[in-house]
Amino acid sequence: MRFRHRAAAGFATLLLPLAGLVGLASPAQAATSATASYTKTQDWGSGFEGKWTVKNTGTTTLSSWTVEWDFPSGTSVTSAWDADVTSSGTHWTAKNKSWNGTLAPGASVSFGFNGTGSGSPANCELNGGSCDGGTTEPGDSAPSAPGTPTASGITDNSVKLTWSAATDDKGVKNYDVLRDGTKVATVTATSYTDTGLTKGTDYSYSVQARDTADQTGPVSGAVKVRTTGGTTEPPTGDKIKLGYFTEWGVYGRNYHVKNLVTSGSASKITHINYAFGNVKNGQCTVDDTYAAYDKAYTADQSVSGTADTWDQPLRGNFNQLRQLKAKYPHIKVLYSFGGWTYSGGFGQAAANAAAFAKSCKAVVEDPRWADVFDGIDIDWEYPNACGLTCDTSGPAAFRNLSQALRAEFGPDYLVTAAITADGSSGGKIDAADYGGAAQYLDWYNVMTYDYFGAFDKDGPTAPHSPLTAYPGIPQAGFNSADAIAKLKAKGVPSAKLLLGIGFYGRGWTGVTQSAPGGTATGAAPGTYEAGIEDYKVLKNSCPATGTIAGTAYAHCGSNWWSYDTPATIGSKMAWAENQGLGGAFFWEFSGDTGNGELVTAIDNGLD
Repeated sequence: MRFRHRAAAGFATLLLPLAGLVGLASPAQAATSATASYTKTQDWGSGFEGKWTVKNTGTTTLSSWTVEWDFPSGTSVTSAWDADVTSSGTHWTAKNKSWNGTLAPGASVSFGFNGTGSGSPANCELNGGSCDGGTTEPGDSAPSAPGTPTASGITDNSVKLTWSAATDDKGVKNYDVLRDGTKVATVTATSYTDTGLTKGTDYSYSVQARDTADQTGPVSGAVKVRTTGGTTEPPTGDKIKLGYFTEWGVYGRNYHVKNLVTSGSASKITHINYAFGNVKNGQCTVDDTYAAYDKAYTADQSVSGTADTWDQPLRGNFNQLRQLKAKYPHIKVLYSFGGWTYSGGFGQAAANAAAFAKSCKAVVEDPRWADVFDGIDIDWEYPNACGLTCDTSGPAAFRNLSQALRAEFGPDYLVTAAITADGSSGGKIDAADYGGAAQYLDWYNVMTYDYFGAFDKDGPTAPHSPLTAYPGIPQAGFNSADAIAKLKAKGVPSAKLLLGIGFYGRGWTGVTQSAPGGTATGAAPGTYEAGIEDYKVLKNSCPATGTIAGTAYAHCGSNWWSYDTPATIGSKMAWAENQGLGGAFFWEFSGDTGNGELVTAIDNGLD
């Protein structure tokens, strides 16, 4: 996917050490009426995400809060949210924002940060006193994480959960039971029966312990539960119909999860790939945390019709995808890592594939959104070959990485990969062991597009997604049929191959010849990037004037474009059916029309 560029968000607050600390609250307002507890919510080896929770345990309103702690040398905060965080040497201070300093009795507020290093906070003070609220000895530790719950007695509207106990140096008082990241009960026992559920619905449960000072410990692992019963799912057939949803599309493109509903596309697809997570230092990591899980949606913008609140545990795209799955339970969502821009880290990941896989599972199974994702997709462009950068990890690296992912995620998660469609002799398909890796993967998204385009500014003009070869094609093997045939010859089952469709066109300018094969002077102008334009724009601005190799092309003025239309997609789906392929996928939703013309063509063409 040659043109995947992320829009810079820039929402995290960068931290600069300060010589002086902010003033502390007076002792009269301090320790005996509130507690502060710390949890490490993510750890990706080279860094981590931490969370502090401040709770008013007193009987009067708290008007402000300041949390202080020490990190050992080598551990530091790099960015933070929901608090103003400063440092002096290894001493750190976090002060409430203007909007979250007031806490009524019993209320709590959390703030988070990203950090580097492996140390844990020490010498915690809240408003100048002990973070334990004065109810226990100084230095009281938060409880450990309870065991991952197990589910039993599942009915249409209830489920029984049991878990192993947490430990604490001063004693565990009770447990919070979290359903889809939201607390639904506090119990003293290590079991709980949740009732009033909706039949035929997916839920995710986790628990966390509280000690006698009301400190909460880390959240346990999550267990997924589907209640019995339910209505019949929309008929989607037995073929996979998968679309990519881009994380950055919520900015300039103003494309949100709700658009899948309003366009009618949600009822016609089976899977969504959420793009992209990053690969840094050999580890999986969330890329734009604001878009992913912090951006607030108003009632009219959200799938559920309910506005996000400032203090809810999960917002952003992840929460909208959760709402989409509640509305369309047949949809499965995979977290896709890599892409054209973020593939440079895969070589390092392959050097320690087991550690990479472990880091990926930690992101996918984060307790805040464990119920959102049903699997992982790896988009390495390209193993043992060149993309934006060149990889030299060897032909076995991709197979080894796939094997490690399957071992870590197990049989109940989907593990897939987007791969090259270079069917030329000695090309990118021949550079890696795609045949050997297939046994560990559920399917391949074969990127049968971007074969030709204005990255060759002089032309010749050619369809960027040819289904077959044709006389005069600029490069042998650069077409869908040759790529699929080569993968089959390497032992990849037909049912594990998905045909790729681009919901965009590629074009040149300075073209005088209407038929393919003409010369050009450069890239045609595009809304977001020269040489690229969405189908929803091209269908009106430069309507198709012919077809070549199963793909439409258009010559308007001095511009020449190639792109797929509902008619050419219909023909490609018939070809995919005839080849016994597992289905089709596309890049990406926002290129389609407001009523989902192209998604409809894929749905109509696949049984």
